Amino acid sequence: QVQLVESGGGLVEAGGSLRLSCAASGSSFSIIVMGWYRQTPGKQRELVARITNRGTVDYTDSAKGRFTISRDNAKNTVYLQMNSLKPEDTADYYCHAGLMRDRRYLELWGQGTLVTVSS
Repeated sequence: QVQLVESGGGLVEAGGSLRLSCAASGSSFSIIVMGWYRQTPGKQRELVARITNRGTVDYTDSAKGRFTISRDNAKNTVYLQMNSLKPEDTADYYCHAGLMRDRRYLELWGQGTLVTVSS
């Protein structure tokens, strides 16, 4: 079984920084893509950033220039460095992974970590 374990959320003042981490644990899997989504009450979950196993990255427009996604393939871990945070970045952030295991493509979600940006 493969699991995603997130860490790094919390409370920060506007203009501050946070770093989220997400590690995939288990056996016999190969990650295709990992990323971060966020969700606020009453709204759909939206992509923040993602990175493929080939290093291709994709950001939502509001994250460009402020957030950086990176990945440690050896540790099956993805990081999201968030700088210049704004109150509108406040949300539950969820790690997502698309991976191959036993010749099947699986999609996994982490449990979510809350990011609160105070004005």
